[in-house]
Amino acid sequence: MIMPSKNSTLDLSIVIPLMNEQDSLLQLHQELTAALASTHKSYELIFIDDGSRDKSYDVLQSIHEQDQNVEVIKFRRNFGKAAALQAAFDISQGEYVFTMDADLQDDPKEIPRFLEKLEEGYDIVSGWKENRLDPVDKTLPSKLFNWTTRKISGLELNDFNCGFKVYRREVLDHINLYGELHRYIPVLAFWKGFTVGEIPVEHRAREHGVSKYGFERMFKGLFDLLTIYFTRKYERRPLHVFGFLGLIFGLVGTMALAYLSLLWIFGMGPIGTRPLLFFGILSVIFGAQLISFGLLAEMIAKVENKFSPHFVIGKRLKRPE
Repeated sequence: MIMPSKNSTLDLSIVIPLMNEQDSLLQLHQELTAALASTHKSYELIFIDDGSRDKSYDVLQSIHEQDQNVEVIKFRRNFGKAAALQAAFDISQGEYVFTMDADLQDDPKEIPRFLEKLEEGYDIVSGWKENRLDPVDKTLPSKLFNWTTRKISGLELNDFNCGFKVYRREVLDHINLYGELHRYIPVLAFWKGFTVGEIPVEHRAREHGVSKYGFERMFKGLFDLLTIYFTRKYERRPLHVFGFLGLIFGLVGTMALAYLSLLWIFGMGPIGTRPLLFFGILSVIFGAQLISFGLLAEMIAKVENKFSPHFVIGKRLKRPE
C-alpha cells in the first residue's frame, strides 16, 4: 500500500490546467469527487486558469465556494501549460501529484489504476491513449512527435503527449518547467534516474470547446526536446562541445594559413587576394571565439542558478487551512 511521507499534509494533489473550458468544469469536478471518494485518501484539487477568456474562472469560483478541497489559481494572461503546471506544483501539498486535462477526455475513474501501478515501484506513471478519439490533424502530429521523442530520449513510452500522469513528490522537487517542457517531465525524470511506467487509459471524445494542440506546438516541443537533450549532455561540461568545435575551426584555419605561408615563402605567387586567406583568418578567429565562449559557459555552469518564474498570478482562491 502506498503511504504518504511524514512531510506531506495530503495524500493526493490533482492538478488541472485549463483555458476556456467553462462547459466542462462542473462535470469534471463531479467525476473527480466521485472517483477520489473511492480511494479513501485525502486530496486537493488545484485548477489553474491559464488566461481564459470565457467564464471558466466564474465557474471555478462557484466550485471553490462549495468544496473546501478546491484551490484555484488564475493567471493574468495565458502563460502556457508548463507555467500553469509549475505554479500548481509549487503550492501542491500531496505526496502523489496527478496531472490531467480539463476537457473531459481523461476519465477520473482511472485514478485508482494509476495508484496501483505506482505500487509496483514506479516514480511516474504516464497514461497512454491507446484508442485515441481525436481527428487526424491531431493524431498525426502526435504520432510523429512520440516517435521522435522516443528516439532522442531513449525512453520507451507510447504516448508522451498524454496529460494524465501521476508523480511521486520527489520527482517534482527536481524538475523546473518552462516552454513546452511539460511534455518532457517523464524524460527529464528518466534522465535523473527515476523510473517511469505506463498504463493504457480510456480516452473520451471532446464534448466541448476546441483543441489547443497542433503542428505549431509540436515544432515548439521538438525545439525544447533538442534543448534539453543538449543541456543534458553538456550542461556540466559546455567546454567539451564549444571547445571541440573551436579546435576544429582553429585547426582548419591554421592549416589553410600554413599552406599559404609555404606558397609565399617559396615564391609561388601572391596570397593577399586569395579567398583561402580570408577563410583561414576567419576560421582561426571563429575557433578562438568558440573556445572563449566555452570557457565562459563552463564558468557559468559552476554557478547554481534556477529558472525564475515567468508567470504572474492574478488571483488565488485558497483552501481553508
